Amino acid sequence: MSEQPIITTTAGKLPVTVYQTNEAMGKAAALDGAEIIKAAISQKGSASIIIATGNSQLTFLKALRQLPGIDWSKVTIFHMDEYVALPEGHTASFPAFLHLNFLDHIEAPAAFYPVLAREGQLEKDCADYAALLRAHPADLCAMGIGENGHIAFNDPPFAEFNDPVWVKVVRLDEMSRKQQVGEGHFGGLDEVPTHAITLTIPALLAAKRVLCIVPEARKQEAAYQSIHGPITESCPASILRQTTHVHLYLDADAAAKAYPAK
Repeated sequence: MSEQPIITTTAGKLPVTVYQTNEAMGKAAALDGAEIIKAAISQKGSASIIIATGNSQLTFLKALRQLPGIDWSKVTIFHMDEYVALPEGHTASFPAFLHLNFLDHIEAPAAFYPVLAREGQLEKDCADYAALLRAHPADLCAMGIGENGHIAFNDPPFAEFNDPVWVKVVRLDEMSRKQQVGEGHFGGLDEVPTHAITLTIPALLAAKRVLCIVPEARKQEAAYQSIHGPITESCPASILRQTTHVHLYLDADAAAKAYPAK
């Protein structure tokens, strides 16, 4: 069963579809993602995917894990970022989030590579993860857009469209850290780490296909700037308008400012 968009358009080169609800948006993106994964397995016997974490991805992850016909034993799974100096066992850990909301609901994948962010080994952790990504070129990257326009943890004003590396340590913007508190992952701003390891923008966009999944009213301004604002590292997601292999999925709440009702 397909989910029908209420708006189908483009922003620059970027295909955009808007769905009435978060659930419809998540299912539509999951159906497209499943076809990309199955096509890669059919063509070359395996697939490699990069998936995002965060509350905005929950409807997509739930729908994807429930879809039949994906041989997860042939899928290698990466993700995008992890906090530096997060206490062991902290519930805000992104690998823990993925286990809770995705990995523990599917058959064992070919491999899951968590991002490590170990104090004293950050340079090695970045280099090792970049090497893994290059050894397993991504067929699919599924990501979101942060409230400040970030993709992964490429926050303004630190994002680089032409970053020379694929994985690096970044300092987190205060708005990005406040978002983590607002989503309920930390009790207060002082608990949120100030640094993280992230895949860079070139690493994300190196995937053959990219699905960018953005629900909720709190993302209205970020969606608007990504679609209608200048293409600038002050809104990292604005670079998506220069791509044809990325597809932006919005729900009606996130799209309300970018595409106001007539």
